[in-house]
Amino acid sequence: MIVGIPKEIKNNESRVGMTPAGVFEMVKNNHTVYVQSDAGEGSGFFNKDYQKAGAVILDTIGQVYAMSEMIVKVKEPIEEEYALIQEGQILFTYFHFASSEPLTKAMIKQKAICIAYETVEDEEGTLPLLTPMSEVAGRRAIQQGAKYLEKPVKGRGVLLGGVPGVAPGKVLVLGAGVVGIQAAKMAAGLGAHVTIMDINMKRLRYANDVMPPHVVTEFSNEYNIRKHIQTHDLIIGGVLLKGKKAPNLITRDMLKEMRPGTVIVDVAVDQGGCVETTKPTTHEDPIYIIDDVVHYSVANMPGAVPYTSTVALTNVTLPYAVRIANLGWEVACEKDASLKKGLNIISGKVVYQEIVEAFGWEEVIA
Repeated sequence: MIVGIPKEIKNNESRVGMTPAGVFEMVKNNHTVYVQSDAGEGSGFFNKDYQKAGAVILDTIGQVYAMSEMIVKVKEPIEEEYALIQEGQILFTYFHFASSEPLTKAMIKQKAICIAYETVEDEEGTLPLLTPMSEVAGRRAIQQGAKYLEKPVKGRGVLLGGVPGVAPGKVLVLGAGVVGIQAAKMAAGLGAHVTIMDINMKRLRYANDVMPPHVVTEFSNEYNIRKHIQTHDLIIGGVLLKGKKAPNLITRDMLKEMRPGTVIVDVAVDQGGCVETTKPTTHEDPIYIIDDVVHYSVANMPGAVPYTSTVALTNVTLPYAVRIANLGWEVACEKDASLKKGLNIISGKVVYQEIVEAFGWEEVIA
């Protein structure tokens, strides 16, 4: 199969779809890999590295799309890429369709084969291709939250770890999944007082077992959320419903119950956000303020640490990419139930029910 790795063109996205090590494995399996010139530069991988691994370097993104049967990338195509996508071409990437009706309709129109990293699901019900980026995002959520709690950027002026004689800051984590656990781990490491909330008692028991004593768990409901937002300095939104739009756990009216300078980091922004006032931002312009509450909702948080993120992502996506290339998408999905769950759109037809539900469509669009 001919595999293409284009350069990411989303705002401040420096990750790349595959490392040179991944390309080497593809070539070893007798596949041709085209890499756009300088595609990996932002992640610390250069043209010579890809050439040494066996890739062919192409000058433009148009060439990569035109000459490839499968495109492997990181983020969903943006508007200027839509026309480059060919009918029947396989796109293997993060899509998060439930948060973008225009993207969904564009992929339907182009009649591509859209396999979404974020809905590939293994036998245990976990999302193996989403997990490493969730780990990165959860950890970065605390780094960014700590920064934006500083007074010069309109935060409360709180040091998360405190100092002798001064109580540490308080962090509220909504969701005890991968994002939530990683965020809690980082916050606890800084010495903050952490509260993790979830509706899944199994996850809360797990958090209670693995976290230090200054991390506490509590069942998530509106009453408890309203109680805690009044006293916590940093709120992390780490809620995920597989393939669906995230629920609004914090509504607009709740902002008035928070103290001025409270910071919200909504990691769920890719799926629409779990805060009603969430809107996607960029690394270039990451925050906005509503009712004196600082919102950080960058839609590609792992893109700020591209080397770590690219290596972590290739580690988990490569086996699936090789399988698709070796067998073709139809046979690969037939033989691998977890990969089959990654199928979202096939040649103009939505085949993932949660996307239909997200937009209130009555039936699958063809």
